[in-house]
Formats: sequence, C-alpha cells, structure tokens
Amino acid sequence: MASFPTAVRSSRRLAFASPQIRHISDLTITRTGKPILRLQGGRSSLGGHTATVFGATGQLGRYIVNRLARQGCQVVIPYREEMAKRHLKVTGDLGRVHFIEYDLRNTESIEASVRHSDIVYNLIGRNYPTKNFTLEDVHIEGTERICEAVAKYDVDRYVHVSSYNADPNSPADFFATKGKGEVVARNIFPETTIVRPAPIFGFEDNLLIRLAGITNLFTSNNMQERYWPVHSIDVGQALEAMLYDDTTAGQTFELYGPKNYSTAEIAELVDREIYKKRTHINVPRPILKPIAGLLNRVLWWPILSAEDVDREFIDQEIDETAKTFADLNIEPGEISDYTYHYLQGFRSAAVYDLPPATEKEKREDRKYLHVLDDF
Repeated sequence: MASFPTAVRSSRRLAFASPQIRHISDLTITRTGKPILRLQGGRSSLGGHTATVFGATGQLGRYIVNRLARQGCQVVIPYREEMAKRHLKVTGDLGRVHFIEYDLRNTESIEASVRHSDIVYNLIGRNYPTKNFTLEDVHIEGTERICEAVAKYDVDRYVHVSSYNADPNSPADFFATKGKGEVVARNIFPETTIVRPAPIFGFEDNLLIRLAGITNLFTSNNMQERYWPVHSIDVGQALEAMLYDDTTAGQTFELYGPKNYSTAEIAELVDREIYKKRTHINVPRPILKPIAGLLNRVLWWPILSAEDVDREFIDQEIDETAKTFADLNIEPGEISDYTYHYLQGFRSAAVYDLPPATEKEKREDRKYLHVLDDF
C-alpha cells in the first residue's frame, strides 16, 4: 500500500494530466477567424485580446485604456514622452499595460507597436500645429503610416477616432485634415471603424476647464457656435464596446450628447457652478486670427490658436447616415449633470464665508431634505 505522500503526489499528477473543461462562452472567434480564449483567475480575467492604443496619453486615452485593461486585455501604449505616460501605469493590473517608445515618422516603431495586436485604436490628434508637426503630418500622414502597418500585419480591427464635422472640404484646417485622414484610413483598410466624437467634457478637458480658467479671455464669434457636448466616459465605453462587436467594422459613428448648446450657454453653466463671472472679450476674426497664430508659434503651451478661431464659426453638423450611441445601447450623459463634479475645484473659498442662513432658508432646506428622504 502506497504511503500517504505518494498517494497525494499521484493524485496531483492525475489531476494535471486530465483535460481541462472549457465552456463555449470562454472561446471567442474574431471577425478574421482568430480564436480568443478568455481565462478566469487572478485579480482580473484574461480577456485574450491584445489592443494597441495610439494617443493614449491624451484626454480620452485613459478611459479606453482602463476599460480594456480591467477586462483583462493586454494593452500596448506607444508613447513619445516618458513623463506623459505615468498615469497610465496604474490603469490595469500588473502585466496588463505595456509601453513602447515610438515616433509618428518612424514606420519601424509603429509596426513594432501593432504586430501582436488584434485591435488598434488611433486617438492621435492635434488641435493646433507645432514647430515639429503640422496638422497634415498628424492627421493624414500619421494615419497613413498606422493604417499601412495595420494592413501589413493583418490586424483584426482598426478604430479611427476622428472629429465631429470632419470634412475634406471644410474651411477649417483641423476639420479638413481630419476628413482627409478618414479617407486615407478607409482606402488602406476598408473595414476601418470611424468614430466622430462631439466636443468632449471631463477631467482635463478643453471645454469646461478652459471656460472656468482665467486665460480664456478672447472670442471671435461671441461664443455662439453650437454643438452637442459628450462625456469622455461615454466615449470610452463606446470604444470598448466596439472591441466585442464585430458588426461595427466598416461603420461610422457620430458620438454626441443629448442636448445642443452654444459655448456661451455652457459658459453660463460654468459661471453659476464656480460662483464667478469670467470675462470674455469679443475680437473681430480678421484681428484675432493672426494674433492667435503668432501666439501659437511663440508659446509652447496652448492658449489660443488660429484653428480655435476658425472653429468658432462652424456649428456641429450630424451625419444622419452614421450610427450613434443608441446602436451601442449606451445612453450618453448630459453636461449639466456633471458641472459640479468637474468644476468644484474652481470655486472660491469665499463661498464658505457666506452669512448664516435665515430661518426661512432653513425651512426651505428642511423641505428639500424631506423630499430626498422620501426617495
């Protein structure tokens, strides 16, 4: 009769030798026939997917990287600046997020970033030209290099994040180059998923935070341009959903919020939330645009660019043939519901020095609190 330790060792060998049972739901066949095995275990599941996210160090990048990493995907993040990627290190469990240094003009570094991936997100974009990169360099030539690498290594999916109003014939260079970038992407990789988000609000955005700051002084159209602002978290959720829905391949999505605003109306929301009145001085376009262009060349940090002035005169237009949040079963958030969350840091300390509430105000507060208790 075998000793107890010998029996234990034998049973362990038999256990490891027996085939493991996999449920059908653990196995996913991608659009191109690649099998993706989803394993459970550890702090988060192993999603099986490998995703490359270009432009992940921007505002939108953190939301899609975090969503992919916590689903167990291996996320490859090409980066240019070492310090700009620090916050992305903690967006997923250990070993989920991988960094590769790249240059948008270096084809070899781009290919190294995508060769092992089954989906590539391109979030790269510039709101203004710099001394190193023009808008054409980023939105057209950069897109061309990335798409050629995607096609070369037969990547399963490519999601191209463009912009609202993207149109090759637009009078604004930003919208025109974004539109040409879409054409390049579809010509090289016909099954490209194009995403056109409206102006995005959220942490470190270029909308609420800009209007709440003291440097946003000048406007050229009395802030009358109109659009449907969209929440960054909603856009991140939509981008994640596209990974698991192959029917989105080759489609165009217009992602916008539920309500139309002018910038002036959003500025009023901001002023009410921060208990301050920001000054906005209207300067004629022929004067402000060349000044903004000069500032853009002299200063290395963005304050105002000629592109910002041009976009003030173009309202957002929705492509009625494109798909929306509804096709992804997502209900976008309304900007007025989030102003306190993103702007509370801009409130003055003087708010806490208000005089004590009167008896009438206290009675009104008690009525309000009583209503909340009923819920």
